[in-house]
Amino acid sequence: ALAGDGLAADPKPFPGAPTKWQGLTRHDFKVGEYDATVVVPERPLAGRPWVWRGEFLGAFADCDAALVKAGWHLAYLKVPDLFGSPKAVKQWEAFHAAMLKDYGLHPKPGLIGLSRGGLYCLNWAAAHPDRTLAVYLDNAVCDFKSWPGGQLKKLGTGKGSEAEWKKLLAAYDFKSDDEAIAYKINPVDNLAPLAKAMIPLLLVYGDKDTVVPHAENSELVYDRYKALGGPVERVVKPGQDHHPHGLKDVTPVVKFFTEALEPKK
Repeated sequence: ALAGDGLAADPKPFPGAPTKWQGLTRHDFKVGEYDATVVVPERPLAGRPWVWRGEFLGAFADCDAALVKAGWHLAYLKVPDLFGSPKAVKQWEAFHAAMLKDYGLHPKPGLIGLSRGGLYCLNWAAAHPDRTLAVYLDNAVCDFKSWPGGQLKKLGTGKGSEAEWKKLLAAYDFKSDDEAIAYKINPVDNLAPLAKAMIPLLLVYGDKDTVVPHAENSELVYDRYKALGGPVERVVKPGQDHHPHGLKDVTPVVKFFTEALEPKK
């Protein structure tokens, strides 16, 4: 690495006794007070690229495992119940700095936003487009009014969740429902920084999702991002609900990240 670019010239080994995850080497350790996980490829690609899972490490993780097998590191920071709030982004900043300075990973991670993980990934990308390679969204929450708000708060067509809405208010320090509803920087309303940086988006979603309705989330992001001139592609799963996530054949996801890393000359 070049001196002064914030990368470790001689990366430290990852702490934590190695365990196995899908036959791959996994390390669990703390970054600050939070639990972190990194799955290490047998043969890391040049530049040590990595994908960062927003939430639910290990759930519907075929693409994660395929990427590690292809030479990517996989990382996760456990900051649950923060819904991609500024508090979450702050913890992610500390984690990102450690991944670069201590472990020599690539300055721009690829982001994997599954379900509510979408809030983390899109809010990180909007705050730090210069530190984002590409974003893959899978039946992702892109507007917290849609979920956990939904029908419950008369904010969307999905079911919503009272318990999760209360946690969301706390995560963002909203004093009331009205304050949450007036919030102007939900991902669906804050795509311009990503489009300006030409960050590629890949959206995979079911068109019968009753939990995170596509018309209020993925489809809205697709239409708005396209209108902003951002690079976006999608795979729509006809008749599919919120589960199962992912694709049976994860080749398109691996290809998406690979092409973001190595733009065509």
